[in-house]
Amino acid sequence: MKIKFLGATQQVTGSSYLLEAGGLRIIVDCGLYQERKYLSRNWDPFPVSAEHIDYVILTHVHLDHSGLVPKLVKEGFCGRILTTAASHEMLEIVLMDSAKIQEEDAAYKKKRHKKEKRKGPYPEIPLYTVKDAKKTFPLVKNVPYDGLYPLNDQVMLRFHDAGHILGAAMVELIVEENKNRRRLIFSGDIGQWDKPLVRDPSVFEQADYVVMESTYGDRNHEDYGSASNLLRDAILDTINRGGNILIPTFAIERAQEVMYCLSRLARKDRIPYLMMFLDSPMAVDITYVFERYKKDLDAEARALFDRGESPFSFPGMRLVHSVAQSKAINSIRGSCVIMAGSGMCTGGRIKHHLVKNISRQESTVLFVGYQANGTLGRLILDGMPEVRIHGNTYPVKAKIRQIQGFSAHADRDGLIKWLGFFKSPPKRLFITHGEKKAAFSIADEVKEKFRWQVSVPEYLQEWDLN
Repeated sequence: MKIKFLGATQQVTGSSYLLEAGGLRIIVDCGLYQERKYLSRNWDPFPVSAEHIDYVILTHVHLDHSGLVPKLVKEGFCGRILTTAASHEMLEIVLMDSAKIQEEDAAYKKKRHKKEKRKGPYPEIPLYTVKDAKKTFPLVKNVPYDGLYPLNDQVMLRFHDAGHILGAAMVELIVEENKNRRRLIFSGDIGQWDKPLVRDPSVFEQADYVVMESTYGDRNHEDYGSASNLLRDAILDTINRGGNILIPTFAIERAQEVMYCLSRLARKDRIPYLMMFLDSPMAVDITYVFERYKKDLDAEARALFDRGESPFSFPGMRLVHSVAQSKAINSIRGSCVIMAGSGMCTGGRIKHHLVKNISRQESTVLFVGYQANGTLGRLILDGMPEVRIHGNTYPVKAKIRQIQGFSAHADRDGLIKWLGFFKSPPKRLFITHGEKKAAFSIADEVKEKFRWQVSVPEYLQEWDLN
């Protein structure tokens, strides 16, 4: 039995792991790289021959965990893709949106490079197309939470609620070979406890090997109550200055959680009436999925729906789908809240709103999610005096703020809490999906606190688990 780390190694995006066990070659997650430093890996051939992979298991549908699946299918993968029911429904939305963006970006690059009489570092062709994405969907199969699903007579799969986003799962694989039984846990992205939309993360008492994320392995969040107050303060401050509040928003969970918070603030008259927009076709479609999967939400959110107080429908809130509606937002006089994707400002409609607002001292750019190294969002957050958007350079004059309490990831204390439920140490804990500083920080704390065997793998590093 062997594991090879194909991504998210001492960096956050591109999650992907190859497990060879019980005669199978299993890929856990197949994520897109989003940090500028690693973008070339998206274009490289997949590190494992696609036609020799038996299964792809997806912990959830965020692009850094699922965004390379169409490319893998394009390269010859024809096995099964396993995920939860809610994730299955959202996967089609996410991958179709990604494919359209790939096509649009390629066309835009070609046009811009021709105008500038130069070539960029990446091809003027899409990484994958809508047609490629559509070939992925017949391969997807739902697996319910908590039930054992046989991959063959030696390997069993079980999904556990990750508490991260709707449909997110932790992966448990039970392998029986050579008269040995081994249990592996892939945490996926671990959620926070006591959040209002999704359930708490699952915990475990025993495993032989654990692969755990470390996005916030070196710091803690504000609590959710503080995040709500900070959101209110940012809105009131920006209204007083006469600007707009731009919130780069991940379409899945973050958009819905911010809407939840805005609905509470609006219904309790803690913010004045103003127009609020969710300007993201994908986020709008995902919001409808949330409404269809109310049974998978936290009890607090289900109670709101039962009382007829949908957190996604309240005075002032507008769900924007069309391009014409999106463009019309910029003609509104007076302050408004604009939530738009992508969450790290790497593409999507948020870039167009940034063009209109990034150089306005009256406006605020409010980050409510993680900004990976090298992304436009990270450059803005780190205080760059000017940024390049759509081929043009803009001075950054808007007020830049960040609220971490909305994060769908467990923070440092949350990760330690999750590990604390294990009653016996695993043979090895692998720390992934975190920048180098965060990964080694949490690794050192685990070694000191629990005295476990801990490793922070490097890219393409392989471990024998026998």
